[in-house]
Amino acid sequence: MTSVATAISLVTRAEAEAAAGTCSADLAKGPWEFDAAEALRGMPAYGPGASVADRAPASTPRQGQLPEEYKQASDDELHARITAAKEKLGDRVVVLGHFYQRDEVVEHADFVGDSFQLANAALTRPEAEAIVFCGVHFMAETADILSRRDQAVILPNLAAGCSMADMADIDSVEQAWAQLEELFGTEPDAEGRVPVIPVTYMNSSAALKGFCGEHGGIVCTSSNAATVLEWAFERGQRVLFFPDQHLGRNTAKAMGVPLEQMPMWSPRKPLGGNDAATLRDSRVILWHGFCSVHKRFTVAQIEKARTEYPGVRVIVHPECPMEVVDAADEHGSTDYIRKAIAAATEPTVFAIGTEVNLVNRLAAEYPQHTVFCLDPVICPCSTMYRIHPGYLAWVLEGLVDGEVRNRIEVPADVASTARVALERMLAARP
Repeated sequence: MTSVATAISLVTRAEAEAAAGTCSADLAKGPWEFDAAEALRGMPAYGPGASVADRAPASTPRQGQLPEEYKQASDDELHARITAAKEKLGDRVVVLGHFYQRDEVVEHADFVGDSFQLANAALTRPEAEAIVFCGVHFMAETADILSRRDQAVILPNLAAGCSMADMADIDSVEQAWAQLEELFGTEPDAEGRVPVIPVTYMNSSAALKGFCGEHGGIVCTSSNAATVLEWAFERGQRVLFFPDQHLGRNTAKAMGVPLEQMPMWSPRKPLGGNDAATLRDSRVILWHGFCSVHKRFTVAQIEKARTEYPGVRVIVHPECPMEVVDAADEHGSTDYIRKAIAAATEPTVFAIGTEVNLVNRLAAEYPQHTVFCLDPVICPCSTMYRIHPGYLAWVLEGLVDGEVRNRIEVPADVASTARVALERMLAARP
């Protein structure tokens, strides 16, 4: 099976973008073209792909220009240079590749997984001087928080951010918290539960993880969100859940929380656009954030899959909208999806609602099954796609030359409180 990058290139060459179904012909270009365009405009952006319409905040990290030799190198040359650099560095470096990365990057990874699996995988290589995280910015931050201070965490392209993570910034959350404290007070009830507990999804900045650590809160992943909410409900009367509304809603609904007790908090509106009575009656206050990849999946896509493949097994990620999760047979994290396909003993048709790079990789890995993405349009995660083999070669060859490029460092005061929230998550096991 051709990789997503190759498929997009073929679609563009055939001048059949609309018919063949890629969301943007610009995906065939090198990411450095967008780095240059953003520098010229003075405005950051997420680039082509699922998040192209999302507004990037002015604080979004920007990538400097990649040297011409890496832009001009062929795929084969970049592959050879990355392989040679890794061989020279040996145990001094560990390369981590997220499930959603392009195949041309993942093939060089020492570990492949979701964000938290990879942060923990790095801990198994204590001899590594550098951790090269082929993912997005918040993932590299988490790795830096959990790694030793003498280990350098590197993000090959600084422009690989996350539009969902950016939808909840520390200033907006602190403003929301101040309003909630004014409304609810801070005194616990007769059962010792405080008025509100902050819960942040792993897909958030280190600053927000630190905020949760400082205010009695916790971090969750898509795998353990229900366990984390149980932990929070034991300690708080309600939860402020950010940044992904869909994961919060889908998880709380499955736990029996009524939808009317899950108001949405819209930043920049007084009380998040709610009245005081609604907030007082709430159990989970959902931040107005979402993943643009998983927002693309629809009930109509599921119905089409069921029509074309009677008996199809539909599995979607819990970042999908509630109606999509309700229409699917199952929902779960990227690791859940991967394990479900691996565990199927009979040839099965799977329709999957998550990022297309992972889906295509699973289809190639398990040819006994029919595995396809619910969304017929090839539209990868914009920011994951900013990691290109050219950037990976550049940072690895920099390490060979004794230069650390694109190091991600979380300030010590933020890291200490963020680590508290992460440790609470680790302790909250099902």
